[in-house]
Amino acid sequence: MRAETLKISELEYVQAAHAFGVSHGRIMWRHILPNVIGPIIIYTTLAVPGIMLLESVLSFLGLGVKPPNSSWGILIKEGADRMETSWLLLFFPSLFFASTLFALNFLGDGLRDALDPKSAKD
Repeated sequence: MRAETLKISELEYVQAAHAFGVSHGRIMWRHILPNVIGPIIIYTTLAVPGIMLLESVLSFLGLGVKPPNSSWGILIKEGADRMETSWLLLFFPSLFFASTLFALNFLGDGLRDALDPKSAKD
């Protein structure tokens, strides 16, 4: 994000605003922030599934959230422990977790296509 902000701050319309004497705060809110908010949203929606996956793996291994609280990893671990007697306890949390990750990834890809004109494919 810092590199994107520095790149945008060197563009001609930002330099023209500096030349006209516009304050730094107004340039930031009026010119730089609207152009940086798209990549910030895209990065966030693409980073959240990775963070969710990391947390669930740690919880599955017993290193994350402790059992009074619940997480995807704990639900899948409990289902894996009882898989021989009730396979549905493993199947449904895994299915919903995978669906959530796919939905967030598709949301991030859609937002990238909508908000980032440079990455648009022909």
